[in-house]
Amino acid sequence: MPYAKTGGLADVAGALIRSLGLVGHDVRAFMPLYPVVRSQQADLLPISGLTQIPLNIGSTDYSFSVCCAKFVGTDIPMYFIDCPELYDRPGLYTNDPDEHRRFLLFTRATLESCRRMGWGPDIFHCNDWHTAFLPLYLKTLYASESHFRKSKSVLTIHNIAYQGVMASSAVADLNLGLAWTQLDQADLARGVVNSLGNGIKYADCVTTVSPTYAREICDAPLGMGLETALRARTDRVVGILNGVDYLEWDPRHDPYLGVHFDEKDLLGKASNKQLLLTAAQLNQAPGVPLIAMVTRLTEQKGIDLLFDALPALLQSRDFGLVVLGTGDAPYEAFFTELARRFEGRVAYLAGQDEPMAHLIEAGSDMLLMPSRYEPCGLNQMYSMRYGTIPVVRNTGGLADSVQHFDPASGSGTGCVFNDYDVPAVNWAVNTVLDWFGNAALWQQLMQNAMAKDFSWKTQIPRYEALYHGLAGLNP
Repeated sequence: MPYAKTGGLADVAGALIRSLGLVGHDVRAFMPLYPVVRSQQADLLPISGLTQIPLNIGSTDYSFSVCCAKFVGTDIPMYFIDCPELYDRPGLYTNDPDEHRRFLLFTRATLESCRRMGWGPDIFHCNDWHTAFLPLYLKTLYASESHFRKSKSVLTIHNIAYQGVMASSAVADLNLGLAWTQLDQADLARGVVNSLGNGIKYADCVTTVSPTYAREICDAPLGMGLETALRARTDRVVGILNGVDYLEWDPRHDPYLGVHFDEKDLLGKASNKQLLLTAAQLNQAPGVPLIAMVTRLTEQKGIDLLFDALPALLQSRDFGLVVLGTGDAPYEAFFTELARRFEGRVAYLAGQDEPMAHLIEAGSDMLLMPSRYEPCGLNQMYSMRYGTIPVVRNTGGLADSVQHFDPASGSGTGCVFNDYDVPAVNWAVNTVLDWFGNAALWQQLMQNAMAKDFSWKTQIPRYEALYHGLAGLNP
């Protein structure tokens, strides 16, 4: 979403909303009214009849109001659920004991808002564990609601590692009444409720953000305990590769770049590289290859492989490295020490910085993504449009979006390695550095990558077909 963001989910949800609206669908989007939204959106309008609506979560009484703005650049209504008691906190997500209540209220408030507005969507499209109880609510609390009689639910899993597991004592907070028996009884026997697991069970369709990831999570270990639930619904588990919003990510008109370029004129890429080297305080020559990482620093991203790989590679090969991201303390410490050890060749930029992320995509030569698993990944698709060659592991959306380059035929868009180990990373980095040393080869590879089209216009028809099939509508 353009309103609040911690990762790729915001990019994907926002682009999907905009893209569906642009092709004529009646789309209405909901999200909590976080402080960052309240402070930046001066045009929020209260919705008549949706003010101080009482809603109890378990034995706790809350109330919520709804305000609205036009989704950025469109006429799509963007509704914000206002409940200061739950959402006026420093972060979008917390470790507070009532974290589950924050999203249970959001889910039920969304349903209540639609009901009170007299709007019965053909499809409720939910994302991740935070709204995963909506399919069950449709089939229980709102089963008799006339507006929702024909409504179907789609649940998208962006990362199955985050499941919204809560103690079984929270069952009362679900307000299911006698329908609590529809919860997974094996989980309850273990003393837990798994939000995502129940969403998988009751959604009319479960989607993931790439075809390969849809297959991977149906088996251990990548199913992370939910593989059995997914296999029970194999005919309703669909993988659709995320699209890229080229209104925001395109070097021809990127608002964060001072110098624009395209595949026919790459002089601008060289200019952005020099700007990046200066901004990151790297003193390498422009002709030396520059590898980048723009990533959350978590175990999923394969950072542990780099503990052994990168120091040795930096000693044996001439290249620079710029890393932008934040996350787990051991990984932040590793890159901080690496930058100190290889001063002038390695830069670690801690935090989230949107302008810098765009400059890194534009100014780097390669993007390294050695992920343990990757549901989709967006940076590899961004980087290709900018002529920055992805170096990725063969998993999830990385496998679906990057084709290994064949110097003999000149086909391919990046460097793909299979094994999750240090030798595989070494092979991949050495391989792509060797390709960089051949100017004609590298030019071909860059042009291949920049020609790829991952725009939402190629993906929206897949969502439309899914929606039409569920709703029983003719396209």
